[in-house]
Amino acid sequence: MSNDQLHRYLFEDVSVRGELVKLDDTYQRILENQDFPAPVNALLGEMLAATSLLTATLKFNGSITVQLQGDGPVSLAVINGDHHQQLRGTARVKGDIKDDATLPEMMGKGQLIITIEPVEGERYQGIVGLESDSLQACLEDYFARSEQLMTRLWLRTGEHEGKPHAAGMMLQVLPDGKGDEGDFEHLAQLTDTIKNEELFSLPAKDVLHRLYHQEKVTLYPAQEVVFKCSCSRERSASAIAAIERSEVDKMVAEMGTIHLHCDYCGTDYAFDSVDVAAIFEQNADSSSQMQ
Repeated sequence: MSNDQLHRYLFEDVSVRGELVKLDDTYQRILENQDFPAPVNALLGEMLAATSLLTATLKFNGSITVQLQGDGPVSLAVINGDHHQQLRGTARVKGDIKDDATLPEMMGKGQLIITIEPVEGERYQGIVGLESDSLQACLEDYFARSEQLMTRLWLRTGEHEGKPHAAGMMLQVLPDGKGDEGDFEHLAQLTDTIKNEELFSLPAKDVLHRLYHQEKVTLYPAQEVVFKCSCSRERSASAIAAIERSEVDKMVAEMGTIHLHCDYCGTDYAFDSVDVAAIFEQNADSSSQMQ
């Protein structure tokens, strides 16, 4: 099992659950495929940790997309994750970004959009305005409005042993739990003392002991987190098939080869005139079989 793991834990004496995620390889895979300014890299790391934590709360098979949209120099930042803890992410940068840019400076006026898509069932989407200075606070605002459960998050990114790392923690009151707000705030205050170096370097059990050594905590088996992109040559071919044949032929005549680039993993799919002819021939055969 890799170092990238999600850990769930439960407090025995109070109705609060917790999650801790450490993201080394997954975060590095996202960054190596793209060239963004440091503040955007940090934002993607925080979003990556948050998406992993949110995906772990799913009570069904499905996926979560955490997306930021705005009118600032970063028009889009998005992370996709599923119940298998398979994650990917990217961003679109259209302007200059200062080395110390904050979330409002990067996104401008914007929205946090969380989309939940069960394998079976209806799609759900929640939207809140980016009214806080941090992603962490915006997500807590989302939980307060949608879940109506007391929730706190800690999202961290930084360098450890010369490589970028991301990590996160979450505390949440159980839906039907007993206990008062004071119990939750006490645990949140303990979690506030966590340091980046501890999150990046210590095993989960040591982090929990460091924070909650006077509490009774049950730590459950870890779940591996991985980078995985769902792009494929077949999906790229389907995208070409959705365009008018005359338009595709015109592009091939002008460029010789059509290139479709995946922003998530950096893979480039090339289609020449022979490939294009095969795509539309197959598409025509499929249409005739359906009739």
